[in-house]
Amino acid sequence: MSERTGWDRRLSVAADGRGTVGQAGVVLLHRVADRSGLTVALARIFPAGGSATWRDRAHVVICLAGAIVLGATNLLEAEQLQAQHTAVLGAPASDSTGHRVLREWNGNTRLRIARARAKARRHVWSLLHLRPGGFPWLTVAGKRLTGWIVIDMDATIILSSSKKQGATATFKKTFGFHPLAAWCANTQESLAMLLREGRAGSNTAADHLRVLSDALAQVPGSAHAKILIRLDGAGATHELLEHIEKLNTARRTVRYLVGWTVTDADEHAIATLPGQAWEAALRQDGEVQEGYAIAELTGLNTRTGWPESMRLLVRRVKPSGRHARKLTAFERGTGWKYSVVATNIRHMWGIAGSHQPQFLDVLARSHATVEDRVRVDKAMGLRNLPSKSWEANACWMLTANIGHDLDCWVRLLALHDAQDLALAEPATMRHRLYGVPARYSRHARHRWLRFDRSWPWADALVTAWRRLGALPTPT
Repeated sequence: MSERTGWDRRLSVAADGRGTVGQAGVVLLHRVADRSGLTVALARIFPAGGSATWRDRAHVVICLAGAIVLGATNLLEAEQLQAQHTAVLGAPASDSTGHRVLREWNGNTRLRIARARAKARRHVWSLLHLRPGGFPWLTVAGKRLTGWIVIDMDATIILSSSKKQGATATFKKTFGFHPLAAWCANTQESLAMLLREGRAGSNTAADHLRVLSDALAQVPGSAHAKILIRLDGAGATHELLEHIEKLNTARRTVRYLVGWTVTDADEHAIATLPGQAWEAALRQDGEVQEGYAIAELTGLNTRTGWPESMRLLVRRVKPSGRHARKLTAFERGTGWKYSVVATNIRHMWGIAGSHQPQFLDVLARSHATVEDRVRVDKAMGLRNLPSKSWEANACWMLTANIGHDLDCWVRLLALHDAQDLALAEPATMRHRLYGVPARYSRHARHRWLRFDRSWPWADALVTAWRRLGALPTPT
């Protein structure tokens, strides 16, 4: 007994409890997988077993995705986490079974899984249009981008502390992998991700084209949508920008905003800008951002070979201490730090003032939120790839992307009006919903999961369960 507090007086601890379910909030992920049609779509991909010991592959995948959302970093941890809710979801698949399931996937299987995800996403998006508030269109500089689907692309480094197939030295002088991914900024979903070796280039056009193609295949109705693609400077390649221009059709509008590496030619063009060409920059809320300015550089740059519709916008800011070592002689002479953005946006249909450099500058800078998506992915299974096998790691990455989507769908479809949960990150969702324990019981031929009534988010959890259950399933 503690002499100071006495809190443990006559307290005994024993491991003989019954009827408790740990991490019980994970049932929300399984329910949204069922109501979206993803579980059924996956079941059609994998073979059906005839033995009593056969594990349904679709169920194994959804359980693994749920375990990754809960924080599992490898297959053994996934098995241990699943064992906490055996009473509700059944006995967990062993780590060896999980590895065997992932090892069975080949390129064709992953392609069919991508199609299953796209089918489920189409149903989810149709439901989003029906919810209060409608589809989550982005708002930038006080302007609502109604009708525009925004795709953010970025690459990141996944470190590896041991030798794994494909793990190599990276451009950041670390060791690991260098995947490239695309996310939907409207819904925060993970649309596509390509596992690459650590030495993969940042501006490899072929990889960008592949990921963009996979991402567009995930966007419902992308053949006749209005799509904006945002990238950093790694996407400023002839092949990618020309490909994006060719995606435009009579029914589909595709625009891009991409970072631009400033060269001597660009600095010479900036030097010719008159003082009145500079306009005050705006913050994300549309208010003036003091000390920042934006100007049109189109037509002053002498570079050739780029798409004719491309515009260049230059932004200037007073350099801070962290910029001092990277300033060019031109920047030191003018006392400004410059950055350039390339775009083919002349006008965004339905958005007044969308042609103005100030608005496009804000729209380009909001691409920085892609770092949040990277952080979320790493918090859900992608901080470290668990296997020495390249194929197993690629399949783990795909399963983590499925888990990412399930988490997004729970928040989009059932928690959209909960201010503290609608945009919550993984750690918050685990603490408030997914990781909450419950008491399991049976009564009158009915099964019950009873959460502690004093838990601050107990009502939100129950409401989410009921809302998901009321969703129509795909026909």
